[in-house]
Amino acid sequence: MSWVLIPADLVILIHDTVLNPGELQGLARDKSIEGALGRVENRVNYGMIGDVFDLGAAYAEAVSQGHCFNDANKRTAYEVMVVAMQANGARMTFAADIVGPRVIELAQGRLAADDLAEWLRRAAEG
Repeated sequence: MSWVLIPADLVILIHDTVLNPGELQGLARDKSIEGALGRVENRVNYGMIGDVFDLGAAYAEAVSQGHCFNDANKRTAYEVMVVAMQANGARMTFAADIVGPRVIELAQGRLAADDLAEWLRRAAEG
């Protein structure tokens, strides 16, 4: 399957929209948004993305664990996940207060991307 991938400039734009007044702007000095997004592209290239939920979870993992921004990495990860899923045909929405705790667990390494994808699948069915 051919996937619509999210470019770095769109991720940066998404970050800028979720940033609250007074929070630190910009990219972290020693991190690469392109490198973080490359993790998703590698998963796609190696056939590790089976559906839109895998793709969304891969983006959430890459952005939340990449810590590429000075602030709002998890909020950016959530929004990028939603944008990626919608760009690839998902028509459901997930409320931030429902999915947010799972993105936090993902960022902390307490939840695997595969487990987030499975949770998203079940939530979409219900």
